[in-house]
Amino acid sequence: MSLIPDLKGRVALVTGASRGIGKAVALALAEVGADVAINYRHRGVEAASVASQVQALSRRALSIAADVSNGREVKRLVEQVTAELGPVDILVNNAGIGPRAGLDDMTEAMFDETIAVNLKSAFLCSQAVYSGMRSRKWGRIVNITSGAARGAGAIGAHYNASKAGMEGLTRGYAARLVKDGVTVNAVAPSLIDTEMMGDANNATFGRRGKPEEVAQAVLLVLGNPYMTGQTVAVNGGLHFS
Repeated sequence: MSLIPDLKGRVALVTGASRGIGKAVALALAEVGADVAINYRHRGVEAASVASQVQALSRRALSIAADVSNGREVKRLVEQVTAELGPVDILVNNAGIGPRAGLDDMTEAMFDETIAVNLKSAFLCSQAVYSGMRSRKWGRIVNITSGAARGAGAIGAHYNASKAGMEGLTRGYAARLVKDGVTVNAVAPSLIDTEMMGDANNATFGRRGKPEEVAQAVLLVLGNPYMTGQTVAVNGGLHFS
């Protein structure tokens, strides 16, 4: 059995894929054979660049604007991917926001938006694709969570709640889809070199992680058909579970 998944003929949808971890995941998927739909909300130029890089790897690519916290837009997104690339075999729920706030300055609107973008989007996108995966008896869903799901984190309690919810969603779907050939796992990065992290550094490891190192973990769970309902931490030894 190869340790590198062979995704030739598979169609992947990566949300929030115009930069950072999403971009790295999209390119890693293309490198192992998948055609990739790159979802974005605001950064159209960057998303188009990612699509061009996927095409340079001899894979089909599509960049699509959609707010994945909105059910109607998710429906349109999945319909467009299906029409232009084919049914979604692999979903990576990566879209997320992390507005920093302490307990005393967190607003209801900030809490609601964080839950909607980080957690509700994973529910909506998964709901839109898992029926087709079940009918084909093959599918992979990967949720990009965070070490903040199980620790204090630096962003805020609203972010903790959204990422912990994603891990609960992961286990709930995994238990209910496993008999249909669909695996659902989570990858939980901490202190990765992205815009969201600002100046934070991993003193334990001596550097921040790279988005490509998170993408490697995504390939790991995609390639293992016996692995489901798990959360893989990518944190440079920051903490152990």
